[in-house]
Amino acid sequence: MNILGIGRALPQQVVTNQQLEQILDTSDEWIASRTGIRERRVMEGQHLTGLALQAAQEALADAGIKGQEIDLILVATTMGDYLFPSLACLIMEDLGASCPAMDLHAACTGFLYGLQTADAFLKSGKARHVLLVGAEAITRLANWTDRSTCVLFGDGAGAVVLGTSEREDLLGIHLNAQTDSRLLYSLSPAGNNPFTKGHDDPSQGLVMVGQDVFRFAVGQSEKDLKTVAEAAGIPMDQVDWVLLHQANRRILDTVRRRLGIDPRRMPDNIHRTGNTSAASIPLLLWELYHSGRLLPGHILALSAFGAGLTSGACLLRWGKQPPSELIPADDLFEQPVQNP
Repeated sequence: MNILGIGRALPQQVVTNQQLEQILDTSDEWIASRTGIRERRVMEGQHLTGLALQAAQEALADAGIKGQEIDLILVATTMGDYLFPSLACLIMEDLGASCPAMDLHAACTGFLYGLQTADAFLKSGKARHVLLVGAEAITRLANWTDRSTCVLFGDGAGAVVLGTSEREDLLGIHLNAQTDSRLLYSLSPAGNNPFTKGHDDPSQGLVMVGQDVFRFAVGQSEKDLKTVAEAAGIPMDQVDWVLLHQANRRILDTVRRRLGIDPRRMPDNIHRTGNTSAASIPLLLWELYHSGRLLPGHILALSAFGAGLTSGACLLRWGKQPPSELIPADDLFEQPVQNP
């Protein structure tokens, strides 16, 4: 499996920490020092389907692939615009595709679960080209009266076109899940069935036990990265780029220190995007690619963790040349925000 093309889409509306100061008992300093986030994108008058479609179309164009050539569409998402039909089905028609399409829900680890699923289809010969999209609008699920959680999230979509080649570029992948619904969850709507009683109230929105999630994220990311590197026979110090799920700057810094990763090999964009769940890694990958720093032959380590609890890591060999038009992205290596 290799990556043939990549695309992204972000809402136009930028919500800064200063704006949150106007509606919450918080401050820019409080948010930035604890999360590393300065701003996030939030959908306004938009649908997640449109963002996913835009990212998918850019990925197809970057790959030089037409929609009719896609054999499978996977969308990693926590919640699309509809409970059903799937977000994958909604974008399929506009892409001109005619193929199986489904959503995949593994929370923030969804993009990595999607890579494993796509790889299985490609290796079995069931598909030649797979479109994988990570698309999220977590700000719709957040409780905007809870300053400890709502400040974390942003909306966005990232997509890749995957195909087969003579050289295998997926060097290793390791996925994990352990059941614990207490630490990070959002209840589904109860509905209005008059014969059903005792439903929990979903109005509380997203709920997270921050310290426990932090410990899980740091410990599991370290373990998953070591596991996949050992299985692939590639030491972490030989990896060119380490891309972690952009959940919290403190998590990123702790994992980096534990594994001894050079900050210059670990880009981040959390200060501009916040936590975009399953869209997080493809959005960061898009920026690294378009900055011109990602070159053919580079080895990438990807790691994510999320509700479930799910986690995973993989090693990829990059095969694409940089795009002709580059974007300035020096702040991908912004110095960590100092804790007070």
